[in-house]
Amino acid sequence: MPNDAITNEATVRLSWGKAAPEWIVLLAECCDKASQSAIARKLNVSGSMINQALKNSYAGRLDRLEQRVRGELMHETVGCPVLGEITKRRCLDEQNRPHASTNAVRVELRRACPRCPNRMGAKEAS
Repeated sequence: MPNDAITNEATVRLSWGKAAPEWIVLLAECCDKASQSAIARKLNVSGSMINQALKNSYAGRLDRLEQRVRGELMHETVGCPVLGEITKRRCLDEQNRPHASTNAVRVELRRACPRCPNRMGAKEAS
């Protein structure tokens, strides 16, 4: 990175100020160590989503990105009624996978996920 280039951490400080959540700060630190595109691939999101989140200009919901960061980069876990303890990132991935009636675990997840307290959107629905 050239000396005159602004770091991702500096971008977060400028864009978020003191209100920057811990996961955004960590995301910026990881992007400074690797790159935004490398971290985006690791989180299975677009590079533009990462860039806009760091700049506090992302127009969509950041909660899914937050859960991916917490699971993949912060190693936070949840208790899955089917799979046991898994990362928050894997929980999101499992929620978004298509149903497969030929796979017994996928069938169990299909039954358990809609009622699971870890499901994205479950808190808003209650």
